[in-house]
Amino acid sequence: MRRFPFSTALAIATLGLLLAGARALRPAVKGPELAHAAALVDFDPTRVPFSPMVRHTEPESPVPLRPLLGSPLLDDSGGSLDHFYASLWRTEKGASGAVTRVVHYGDSPTTADLITGDVRAILQQRYGGAGHGFVLIGKPWAWYGHIGVELSSDGWEIAPATQFKARDGLFGLGGVSFTGAAGAESHIVFKDRRQTSFTVWFLIEPEGGVFTVSADGVQLGRVNTAGASRIAARTRFAVAHGAAALDIHVEEGPVRIFGISAEKSGPGVVYDSLGLNGASITVLSRLFNADHWAAELRERDPQLVIINYGTNEADFTAFIDRQYEGELRESIRRVRAALPDASILVMSPMDRGYRAEGGEIETMPNIPRLVAIQQRIARSTGCGFFNTFEAMGGEGTIGRWYNGQPRLVSGDFIHPTPGGGKLIASIFAREIGFGLNRFKLRQMLQSSAKAAVP
Repeated sequence: MRRFPFSTALAIATLGLLLAGARALRPAVKGPELAHAAALVDFDPTRVPFSPMVRHTEPESPVPLRPLLGSPLLDDSGGSLDHFYASLWRTEKGASGAVTRVVHYGDSPTTADLITGDVRAILQQRYGGAGHGFVLIGKPWAWYGHIGVELSSDGWEIAPATQFKARDGLFGLGGVSFTGAAGAESHIVFKDRRQTSFTVWFLIEPEGGVFTVSADGVQLGRVNTAGASRIAARTRFAVAHGAAALDIHVEEGPVRIFGISAEKSGPGVVYDSLGLNGASITVLSRLFNADHWAAELRERDPQLVIINYGTNEADFTAFIDRQYEGELRESIRRVRAALPDASILVMSPMDRGYRAEGGEIETMPNIPRLVAIQQRIARSTGCGFFNTFEAMGGEGTIGRWYNGQPRLVSGDFIHPTPGGGKLIASIFAREIGFGLNRFKLRQMLQSSAKAAVP
């Protein structure tokens, strides 16, 4: 029987306490800090405030061992995110071709790349960037956008899953179908012009048309979408020296396209922001054709899938009472059936407010209820859980954010300003780093336990 290496674990914990205690006893002395203890597992956590409304100051008392022992904001217990952490660690080590992909599904804040855009930037700065990721080829809503991307299009019939225009459930990875006749076109420009691989996601169908793809004005290829049956397809184009601008032009219609993805060679992170305006959990559980979506997910092969809904559901108490739990469980089941090995993270909605009779801005009562349901289901289904609501500050945060300076949420008491989105992103990325740190520590202890067995 293998014995747990209590001496090793005790030594690590003792070292952490000594490092923290030294600074507490002599605050003025420039000496080792607890952050150095994290270096034992090769991680340098980003230092941001736990509550965005409180200015971060150097602590007067010993820093708790929170990054090592767990977090009230990110629940990754039971190894729920280990597949993702293992991939991210390989990426961090710079292993050849080690790309960690994250697919983040959400509602309107995600549609504008709020929060997700900053998470992408932080993770790519820390672990390396392997390209921008998935982008729609047109704007289903005026405010659709991705940080670092300029997008214009013309001539497409656009059918988001949330508008019930396409009855077949075929919406690709991103939840929007674009159908174009001859002359339809899209122009996509990436701020980072080092994208070396472009993949167009489209549908083969009887009497399908033809489209061309060009990068920086040079045609890469001509794609015929005609086929005996309707089936999702992808075509990839390599640009050895990198490119910034991608153009899609329909020569013969009809052509049905779902989006494009832009990448670079690894190691690095790719973070897909897949937001739909007005979306709820039923997009994943009902509106997407299950087989089609599963095929798209398998082709994308993410190590982490984030399910981030709840803001819109908060308006419907009866739905929460009768259906919500079943819909969330079905969404998780669909993702797991498509990607048995991938990690899944349920990410709660932000605080959402309304103006009460006395004029105060208060938290909608259904928001805490939804967060509690999500946390319970995530734990029972082996998913990770991030508590965005508590990360912001919990009950009443929306009023403080609206009345504060600078204002961190818009006048609808729903959507964060860019500053508010960046604060949430910073906390989320920090918690991912802490989670990776815990994973490394567990791996080290397991290795030590195996080595201790004669």
